[in-house]
Amino acid sequence: MAHDAPPAAGGATKLAIRNIGLILSGDIRNPILAGDAVLVENGRIVAVGKAKDLDLDGADTVIDAQGTTLAPGLIDSHVHPVAGDWTPRQNQIGWIDSSLHGGVTTMISAGEVHMPGRPKDIVGLKAMAIFHQRMYAAFRPGGVKVHGGAPIIEQGMVEQDFADLAKAGVTLLGEIGLGGVKDGVTGHQMVEWARKYGIQSTIHTGGPSIPGSGLIDKDVVLEVDADVVGHINGGHTALPDSQIRCICEGCKRGLEIVHNGNERAALYTLRTAKELGQLERVILGTDAPAGSGVQPLGILRMVSMLSSLGDIPAEIAFCFATGNTTRMRKLDAGLIDKGMSADFVFLDKAQHSAGKDLLDSVQLGDLPGVGMVVIDGIPRIQRSRNTPPATRIPNLVKGKLG
Repeated sequence: MAHDAPPAAGGATKLAIRNIGLILSGDIRNPILAGDAVLVENGRIVAVGKAKDLDLDGADTVIDAQGTTLAPGLIDSHVHPVAGDWTPRQNQIGWIDSSLHGGVTTMISAGEVHMPGRPKDIVGLKAMAIFHQRMYAAFRPGGVKVHGGAPIIEQGMVEQDFADLAKAGVTLLGEIGLGGVKDGVTGHQMVEWARKYGIQSTIHTGGPSIPGSGLIDKDVVLEVDADVVGHINGGHTALPDSQIRCICEGCKRGLEIVHNGNERAALYTLRTAKELGQLERVILGTDAPAGSGVQPLGILRMVSMLSSLGDIPAEIAFCFATGNTTRMRKLDAGLIDKGMSADFVFLDKAQHSAGKDLLDSVQLGDLPGVGMVVIDGIPRIQRSRNTPPATRIPNLVKGKLG
């Protein structure tokens, strides 16, 4: 397992991917791209199209996709990291690297709430947030990009605290409602301060999940007006359907559906967003590690469940875990497009799936097989140790795993 980001390469690097069977863009407005090849230079996509039209010669790394599907690396919009690749909640080591084998290349912290002895005084919570932001910027298990450092806001914080956090590089708030701030008025004021300094916010939604948290209902969610309605399907206990509908109709913010939530409420949220013509608001997370454990295949499971039970084309469901989150979280990942970071997952239908191809198998409810994951233009793993075996897997013709 590679723990840290690789050192910068000496000189230009070039990755050529050819013989792609299907390219999923991650963009819900145009989810499938024409072409069978992708060219990457210095970790960024420079061209997508037909191999005959691209300059694929002289590449340092060459991948023959063998007809498999190329998708953006999956994004987990809701995780609770603590210390490197260890979680005290389940006393498990390697959960981030294991999620890489589920196709996840980017994770967003919703707060490092499981840190033993987590400080709740303002000086301490700011220090912890800055520490986690710095640590995960430098520490990348398997190459996975973890956006860490998401403080749990507490009573008594003032505008200068948010200015200080932003100046130090903190760009996220942890779930509002997990700390001492549980009312709409205070939460809204702090969200506005955070937004002023470029810090994005997420609010806990539903019943309490950990000691110290509490019920956050529709009135608080709508008044606080955070950028993302965290686990709208409950983490774990969901609000009544009538309140979920009020939230969907009453704001234009992100609707985050998580693995560790109420599945029926997840499907209700999806149907409501579809009815409103606002599927671009749907993003996915696991809400792990948590009492339910860690879910290395959690994002793939959500894609499959929402596609199959929610009657959503699989190529659209993949956008919930990629481009929708990219746009909402302002990320440099999650889209196969010129200039974006070259983070990819190679997928194919699982062996013996009833589906005729990858998309059909996912819409039937099967998990796909992961054949390779690339981050920043560097192949990180080949056949996944966690997914069912893919029918076909890409071949690393030239180059090596990073």
